[in-house]
Amino acid sequence: MPGKNLTRDEALTRAALVAVDHYDVVLDLTTSDTTFRTTTTVTFTGQEGGQTFVDLIAPSVEAITLNGEELDPATHFDGVRITLPRLAEHNTLTVDATAAYMNTGEGLHRFVDPVDDEVYLYSQFEVADCRRMFAVFEQPDLKATYAFTITAPAHWEVVSNAPTPEPTPVRDGVATWAFPTTQRMSCYITALVAGPYAVVRDEVQTRRGTVPLGIFCRRSMLEHLDADNVFDCTKRGFAFFENEFDCEYPFEKYDTLFTPEYNMGAMENAGAVTVNETYVFRAKVTEAIIERRALTLLHELAHMWFGDLVTMKWWNDLWLNESFAEWASTTCQSEATEWESAWTTFGISEKAWAYRQDQLSSTHPIVAPIRDLEDVEVNFDGITYAKGASVLKQLVAYVGREPFVAGLRAYFAKHAWGNTTLQDLLGELEQTSGRDLGTWSKLWLETAGVNTLRPVVETDDQGLISSAVIEQTSPAEHPTLRPHRLAVGLYSVEEGADGPVLVRTDRLELDVDGAQTTVTELVGRPVPDLLLVNDEDLAYAKIRLDARSLATALAHPRGFQDSLPRALVLGAAWDMTRDAEMSARDFVDLVLASLPGETNSTMLRTVLAQLSSAAHLYVAPQHRDETLATVTAGLRRLAEAAEPGSDAQLQLLTAYASVQRGGDDAAYLRGLFEGTTTLEGLAVDTEMRWTLLTALAAAGDATQAEVDAERERDNTATGRERAARALAAMPTAEAKAAAWHDGVEDTSLPNSVVEATGLGFTQANDPELLRPYVERYHEALLDIWESRTHAIAESILVTYYPTLIADQQLLDASQGWLDAHTDAPAGLVRLVAENRDGIARALRAQARDADA
Repeated sequence: MPGKNLTRDEALTRAALVAVDHYDVVLDLTTSDTTFRTTTTVTFTGQEGGQTFVDLIAPSVEAITLNGEELDPATHFDGVRITLPRLAEHNTLTVDATAAYMNTGEGLHRFVDPVDDEVYLYSQFEVADCRRMFAVFEQPDLKATYAFTITAPAHWEVVSNAPTPEPTPVRDGVATWAFPTTQRMSCYITALVAGPYAVVRDEVQTRRGTVPLGIFCRRSMLEHLDADNVFDCTKRGFAFFENEFDCEYPFEKYDTLFTPEYNMGAMENAGAVTVNETYVFRAKVTEAIIERRALTLLHELAHMWFGDLVTMKWWNDLWLNESFAEWASTTCQSEATEWESAWTTFGISEKAWAYRQDQLSSTHPIVAPIRDLEDVEVNFDGITYAKGASVLKQLVAYVGREPFVAGLRAYFAKHAWGNTTLQDLLGELEQTSGRDLGTWSKLWLETAGVNTLRPVVETDDQGLISSAVIEQTSPAEHPTLRPHRLAVGLYSVEEGADGPVLVRTDRLELDVDGAQTTVTELVGRPVPDLLLVNDEDLAYAKIRLDARSLATALAHPRGFQDSLPRALVLGAAWDMTRDAEMSARDFVDLVLASLPGETNSTMLRTVLAQLSSAAHLYVAPQHRDETLATVTAGLRRLAEAAEPGSDAQLQLLTAYASVQRGGDDAAYLRGLFEGTTTLEGLAVDTEMRWTLLTALAAAGDATQAEVDAERERDNTATGRERAARALAAMPTAEAKAAAWHDGVEDTSLPNSVVEATGLGFTQANDPELLRPYVERYHEALLDIWESRTHAIAESILVTYYPTLIADQQLLDASQGWLDAHTDAPAGLVRLVAENRDGIARALRAQARDADA
């Protein structure tokens, strides 16, 4: 049946019928506050006498003209598609319609700045939302050229893919911008950003000559914009990618546009990249976030070649777009910027995301079967990004960096401005490397699941190793054993200047394949104090420590002098905790002992999040209060002892505020909030005030009047979001009911406020406050999915799930819903199953902790 959910079969059929030449899109953004006029004229070739459809999601269509024939909108437009009968060989279609502004971060999003009441617009079209702005053959392989003509308030900046022309006055206060025709591109990377944006301009010298650069943000955010840093990162990326790909930048200009109420990190619109404006830092942030911004900027720039110049044919190769951009941006970051340890950050953060995603019931091969748009909408996940990039990193090692780069260069040269599949890239890599990649592809790209690597060491009566093997296992539901190229590190405990340290005495590199791999180089050696499989994090696999190595790690939590082996050991301990092989309380103790002196920002960010999850979800209920008290006291002690003004101080204090449960801790936080207590070096800026106030609200030590006053003090869009979260975090039935109504039942809130409210709703020192919502949540699922856009529905389903309850009742409720709704939409089923999986894992971990 025709509908929003375009299937792959429909796309294949349509691509066989039509080839698109050009779109003229005329928009009038001055018609009302809720809708705008959109007129599209598209020229295309077709199969004479055939029938197809063009996509448009709009409140109304006023006129449809195909090859001079008027088509009745009442019979040819169903709200999402326009039927096109009787195609000619050469066709001209004009659609005159009224489209709606969105407040969900999809289509053409409209935002009103509470600071000055100015209107800001931006487009977000991936996966399939340009059809909310103009009539379009909405699929990536029907590339075309585009010319946008925009009528808008004369004082606005108007930005699209082509360079912005001089506006032509239309009437008092209104002008029209007639953009030149773009290069040939997929519809989902077209863009429109319009409003009174502040702009900082520069330029970069490239192989194609001087390319203009622009950075845009809301006027009220300009004082916080560190444009020099953004330009520097961008210019480094230009130089690196042009050299690495041996291909000039494809477009005529490059704008970076920081936009409000954004659903993701950024979007690679050709020459007009939109970026979440949370990356305009209005207060002190962690080094991890600054590093992440650089990665995001480079990720989107890499897409100008891989994704925009050469584009996937269908969404089953979305992983290749995103994984390649992850690999390329991390490589650039480590080799061309100050972030030389970017691959360490990748291992600590991105791979942890991949491992978590790969152990859900919804895991899928990297090359996922994408049947329709709903499949791809839920596939922006840890497999598509992080596992794919991990495997690409392995592929680079497998074929060699030089042959890999040579293959990329041939790929860009051969397929510029076209659409490709995975086989097109693998074919070039096979040519340049001489390797057959068929088996590699089947094992790594076409199967799901993560392997576990475990060292098994036996010693003789002299304490020498008599046998050493690495065992590889796989989950029963995904029984694939894979080849791994990895290193094994041998560490001994030695006396350092400040106490015992773990020193690597040797490193072995080998291929691991099959169920058992003998490590012959270890036989006859003294058993090391710690044996670390996958030292240097070369392989994609969970690792385990043998008993002696685990005892050493527990005895010397700060023993490693480098952050990467420490991250690998902590990561192994985290996996063991999640897999119910290690007590959650033991993990808590290990983390608290590992934190003093930690300076790696991403490491801190990652393990503090794991510490919170372990204490709240994985510790047995009878031990939870005691454990949380230990965690709270430990984090406060560490925050107070941290170097004044340091990244560690900021992260530790923030983590402490999020877990404290009132009493003396609330009094301490109130002192910091009101200024009667000080912590040397701590900047109690706008964001820290919200952190402290939200913690007080969650503990029942702040009033609505205080939140309202702080909201008045921070009269910004971000302040609105922070206030919504703080109010929803209050520990009363009334506050939770209001948060449920505002985010779930009231459809008027914008996406960012819905998410903030959901985060506050599930913040509860007493999880029993959420008990009434176990049933209400599951009863509302179908209505939420059917009545809200994908972005809002997914946000509600994730943020409003009462995870903190983490008991059998919640597990039974989610499983019961799944059992009773086997015919529910696949995307909805996946999200519910992922929530269910998390609770099932928590219950297994709780049982293990109870037995400890």
